[in-house]
Amino acid sequence: MDSLFIASALGAFVGILMGLTGAGGGILSVPLLVFAFHMPMSEAGPIALTAIAISAGVGAVIGLNAKVLRYKAAMFMAICGLILSPLGLWVAQRAPNTPMLLLFSAVLIYVAAKMFVQATQTIAGKAPELTKPPPCQLDMSIGKLIWTVPCARSLMLAGAFAGFLSGLLGVGGGFIIVPSLKKFTDLPMKAIVATSLGVLAIVSAGGAAVSLVSGTLDLTIAAPFAVGSLVGLLIGKVLEKNISGPRVQQIFSVFTFLVALSLIYKCFT
Repeated sequence: MDSLFIASALGAFVGILMGLTGAGGGILSVPLLVFAFHMPMSEAGPIALTAIAISAGVGAVIGLNAKVLRYKAAMFMAICGLILSPLGLWVAQRAPNTPMLLLFSAVLIYVAAKMFVQATQTIAGKAPELTKPPPCQLDMSIGKLIWTVPCARSLMLAGAFAGFLSGLLGVGGGFIIVPSLKKFTDLPMKAIVATSLGVLAIVSAGGAAVSLVSGTLDLTIAAPFAVGSLVGLLIGKVLEKNISGPRVQQIFSVFTFLVALSLIYKCFT
């Protein structure tokens, strides 16, 4: 009963963070599960993927209904991600726990630093510098991306890398997909978020399914954690309307950095 309550509460906390900060909040699922249940990353990862798959799936459906999700790009990137996600899972099940925790800590520090800088620039009103046109451009007459070889190559690499990290670390890969879509396309932010959620839903679901079949997914924790995450996501979306997004991202980035330091400390104690 205690584990059921703890899993639900942690899931709700992560869901609220996802609702307030976007897909990036899900990256804290693994370290929180590691601390709360004293489990190795190889067990925490599949549980996190289950929650991300459900929450991202709901967000993707909302984006599809709003006609902002670019489903062809999402499907293409997800297929590339699904190819490498099992490889990441295979490595995660065989790699020592301490190096995996250190690698995850490095990813957390990178995400925290990047989010803090972006939020600070947004608050200061500094727009990013314009560079050369992205390889994937939107055809304004039909509202769809113009597919070219450079466009397909860019999206393929981003999707494959996100899929590998998804399986390896138990993260959705939103911190890879969103910046990649910003860099490689000229899609508006709403379309980028919706398309990213579509990719995350498919890739995370694939990783969770592989883990379930291989017997490495603990459903007694995964189920309440996923339900709590979904409820928290809906709560976060309500709170989002009354809270400054950039300020929340700054606070979240500091919290993420502290979690990374805690994981590093855990590795050497």
